[in-house]
Amino acid sequence: MNDALATLLEALSHPWVRAAAVVLASLAIAKLADGLVSRFLVRLARRTHSDLDDRLIELMHRPVFLSVILAGLYVALRILKAGPETERILVALLQTAAILIWAGAGFKLASATLAGLSRLADRVTWLESRTLPLFENLSKIVVFALAVYCFLLAWSLDLTPWLASAGIMGIAVGFAAKDTLANLFGGLFVIMDAPYKIGDYINLDSGERGEVVKIGLRSTRLMTRDDVEITLPNAHIANAKVVNESGGPHEKTRVVVQVGVAYGSDVEEVHAVLLAAAQSVPSVVRDPEPYVRFIEMGDSALLFRVQAWVDAPAQRGTCIDGLNTEIYQALGRAQIEIPFPQRVVHAAPPPAP
Repeated sequence: MNDALATLLEALSHPWVRAAAVVLASLAIAKLADGLVSRFLVRLARRTHSDLDDRLIELMHRPVFLSVILAGLYVALRILKAGPETERILVALLQTAAILIWAGAGFKLASATLAGLSRLADRVTWLESRTLPLFENLSKIVVFALAVYCFLLAWSLDLTPWLASAGIMGIAVGFAAKDTLANLFGGLFVIMDAPYKIGDYINLDSGERGEVVKIGLRSTRLMTRDDVEITLPNAHIANAKVVNESGGPHEKTRVVVQVGVAYGSDVEEVHAVLLAAAQSVPSVVRDPEPYVRFIEMGDSALLFRVQAWVDAPAQRGTCIDGLNTEIYQALGRAQIEIPFPQRVVHAAPPPAP
């Protein structure tokens, strides 16, 4: 027994053996910490009504596990007592690895936290779905700036020359990337002013129309009805006329179809037939109800306007198709004539020989 203990103590007197023992111990502690997070904290999180804490605990697994291992490697490096320059470089590498790990985790944690808070509209009033992209982009900038600052400190780089040259570099970058900066500030203005949000259908005066799928710092992405994604610079959108079809008190959109019937038709009967046809279209909502207006006595027809509402702008095309089909068939069944322009051409007789 004494011989075994003496052999163990003699082995531990070697730096490499102690360093290996520390690394193995850090692996065991990392597994223990990961198990603690998986079992104890996850069980506590399941008792809450929100899924935010579950998501945060899930994202913390890998950073905590790797951080404990990096801490063990740092202690082992101190035990080995390498040369000052070698030790400085190795410690800086370990710190850089830790910065990269936690920077990546910081991006995900910030996004998950903001997304979870945005769903708590009854308790978190300062964060809404329309302002979520702004806070997400700002959080990414903050995390990136902190990561760069910690990286400079890890490698013992003097910040004074960097700060002194930042002004000159800023002027040069400002001239070289003026379009990019215009898009950056345009994105901030779009997010703060909130003329639209993700999921809205918008029309631009340049002709683009689609659903907003992403609002970034540099550009906004639209998905058209042809499933084609359009990327628009924010500087272009900030200076454009934007028509938000999803804006207003609700997302419902009005659809208008105009139809003409022949003179001599019974106006009341036409009104009833058109209203019944509009009400029979599946995509037309019942609140607000569709209605029909006799708008004009045209050159060759009595003009009526059928107006109906759909739940979302994406249903506009389907609704127009349904209205046109039902109206045409209903007028045919009621034997109400739909006039069309006619031209009579009179040919003069040929001159007598």
